[in-house]
Amino acid sequence: MLDSQQISELVVSHGATVNVGRSIRQLILDGELPRLKEATILEGKVSDSVFGPQLTNRDGQPLRLMFRNNRISTHDMNRGTIPFKDQVLAVNHHHMLNLVAPVLGSSQFSVPNLAPVTCVIAAENLELFQLENVLRLYNAESSTSTSLYQHWSEARDKGLEVMHYAGHEISVSDLTVNGRLPYLMDTPSTKDCEDRTMDPKSLIMAGVCTEAQYTQIRNSSLMAFGLVSSYLATREMVLVDTKTEHGINSQGQIVAADELYTMDSSRFWKLGEDGQLLMHNGRPVSFSKEFARGMVTNKRQQFSAEQANEIAVRYIQGLQHLTGEAFSPDLRSRDERIVDSTQLVLDYLL
Repeated sequence: MLDSQQISELVVSHGATVNVGRSIRQLILDGELPRLKEATILEGKVSDSVFGPQLTNRDGQPLRLMFRNNRISTHDMNRGTIPFKDQVLAVNHHHMLNLVAPVLGSSQFSVPNLAPVTCVIAAENLELFQLENVLRLYNAESSTSTSLYQHWSEARDKGLEVMHYAGHEISVSDLTVNGRLPYLMDTPSTKDCEDRTMDPKSLIMAGVCTEAQYTQIRNSSLMAFGLVSSYLATREMVLVDTKTEHGINSQGQIVAADELYTMDSSRFWKLGEDGQLLMHNGRPVSFSKEFARGMVTNKRQQFSAEQANEIAVRYIQGLQHLTGEAFSPDLRSRDERIVDSTQLVLDYLL
């Protein structure tokens, strides 16, 4: 395992070089990936997707190549780039996928010799549900507008005794800051320009999914949450909340899409030797993007190099806690890593 000093030295020594690279769009325009020349490119907040009619595997399944980047987004705003973030989350996702794929299914293809640190994900191009499936076990302090914490704080300030949130009726006095909820709550949200938490009935009435589809998504996700929680207990951590996305594959099955139980999509808190939450300055010791959200002091803020390095160290520490293994990054240039991994994927699947 890398200690804090070794992690800091890694980030300072190599962080800038592994961050630098062309966008996937530019790599394609520059002729680095000729087989993707006619493909459609969709640029997202933390990953870019490439798909198209010519990207179909030997079994006739449509492909979607997803390329993780090092950008970090909070409050629906890009805050800059974080060294090694793409590789950390890739390993994080790979580790958790092995735990929950039997329950949630996966759109991802297994490609021999594709290293866990690669930022290239080869998956089936799903018919995605326009919802984020959010599960919460704690009333975690959060600055995001869709969070239970923000809705609860507003209800408390108004003096309400009961609040309604995503279809749940909750006694305001039963909740505390960062306290455990009475039960594991499903609190889905839309995937609009601005996410909105909604109750399942509203999602179904809006045609986002059918009742049967939501039931499957919710129930399989509850089971996966339990599996991950059991695993984390062996790592002296608790799963606080998570969000997953789902879609329908070419065989009509509902499967998980892309990121599963990473520090960007989930919140993990550390337990002390006594089995209680480990606290620092009155708050749980957390491994999640919430750490970065807490560094935002104004709406359009971009993280400084020092802040980006601090966040990178926290991500790597969190990954080692989650997996119990030392972080072993690929120190080649980002362009080289992307091109090599993409060629490997295309050679195998096409």
